[in-house]
Amino acid sequence: MITLQKVDESNFIACFNLKLGEGQDKFVSHPVRSLAQAYVYYKQCTPFAVCRDGEVVGYVMVIYDDDEETYNIWHLMIDKAHQGKGYGRTAMELALAYIHTKPFGDSNRVLLTVNPENRTACGLYRALGFSETGRCNEDEVELGLSI
Repeated sequence: MITLQKVDESNFIACFNLKLGEGQDKFVSHPVRSLAQAYVYYKQCTPFAVCRDGEVVGYVMVIYDDDEETYNIWHLMIDKAHQGKGYGRTAMELALAYIHTKPFGDSNRVLLTVNPENRTACGLYRALGFSETGRCNEDEVELGLSI
């Protein structure tokens, strides 16, 4: 069973030790960098460990953009040993359920960015209902979802 657990002193080292697959570092930030960002933006960001039966298999971060009044899926990463098992999809569904509770603000818009070369991630996000907004961020496109 996949669950999200807030990153805390009991699981942050396991998150730090997650490994990307070959070539995936151009699509996803290293967990140490991502969790450092979560610490800096702690008033508007919730980092979650993605757990399978208590074992950390990835992480996902939800952040609220006060300026645009939108939620953002800031990072999603599943360890290379656990990819291809549907854990990323379940983690996204759980993150969206969390956003539905409106923990930071009353917004019905969720945004994320993805490198178009990351076909697996693009397929996942589109299957969940995300579509292009027309905006780009460096080498990534922005996708949005109304909830």
